[in-house]
Amino acid sequence: IMGKNQTLISEFLLLGLPIQPQHQNLFYALFLAMYLTTVLGNLLIITLICLDSHLHTPMYLFLSNLSFSDLCFSSVTMPKLLQNMQSQVPSIPYAGCLIQIYFFLFFGDLGNFILVAMAYDRYVAICFPLHYTTIMSPKLCLSLVVLSWVLTTFHALLHTLLMAKVSFCVDNVIPHFFCDMSAMLKLACSDTHVNELVIFIVVGLFLVFPFLLILVSYAKIVSSIFKVPSARGIRKAFSTCGSHLSVVSLFYGPVIILYLCPSASNSTVKDTVMSLMYTVVTPMLNPFIYSLRNRDMKGALGRVFCQKKIPFCV
Repeated sequence: IMGKNQTLISEFLLLGLPIQPQHQNLFYALFLAMYLTTVLGNLLIITLICLDSHLHTPMYLFLSNLSFSDLCFSSVTMPKLLQNMQSQVPSIPYAGCLIQIYFFLFFGDLGNFILVAMAYDRYVAICFPLHYTTIMSPKLCLSLVVLSWVLTTFHALLHTLLMAKVSFCVDNVIPHFFCDMSAMLKLACSDTHVNELVIFIVVGLFLVFPFLLILVSYAKIVSSIFKVPSARGIRKAFSTCGSHLSVVSLFYGPVIILYLCPSASNSTVKDTVMSLMYTVVTPMLNPFIYSLRNRDMKGALGRVFCQKKIPFCV
């Protein structure tokens, strides 16, 4: 009987965001503007890093990968959200749901690991400035990027294959704007203990452990600064690490609140708002954080566009 019932679930309905019908168009325009800003901002950073030789350094190699992961991470959920906001039946095929889960985990994790590589880069730059070029060799930088891609591929594939084994019988309404794994598991009519156990263990390894590595690297940076305190040294450290710390806070803050501080009543609205923070807001703000606070990026912007004799450079 379950086999017959399972074939009925060929698609899921996404409830989307708790928005009043009269405000739907306003929020649609807002989210469309935010998504376009995310795409253009991150594409601009990737383009500048590729075209300007001054930015061919370890930090900007990692930053270009972070921008790529932000761009793709936002693109996993936002186009479907925008489409469903204009649709009478906000549905997604079963296969589409599995694909969304895979790429959501892949690009979310990729950003996570790249932030760890960036923290290590900052740690070496401040604690071992004389040995920086030796330690952060092109080989090591490339190895860190490749390792990030390999680990995220494995993690995303593991969860997607486990989700593909779950049976869905009657209920196909997901109270979210994308195929969230935990929301989907609540709809399952087969045993989900293995899925939940793997999520618990792997979230610990792939989210908490990288976050702890970042905290350790910054603890060592702070310790190094205060061993030989000087106003110039402290200013340099904050200018070097400020952007990265802002991005780390934006990325981990909502995720920790959502997954590690569950509310007493399982608030769907809170889950949705926190998810919007790390899927929409954070990828959009990252380019601004790195370009507005970064002299190198501003210099690259001038060099790349002014050398092309673009009129607005005058």
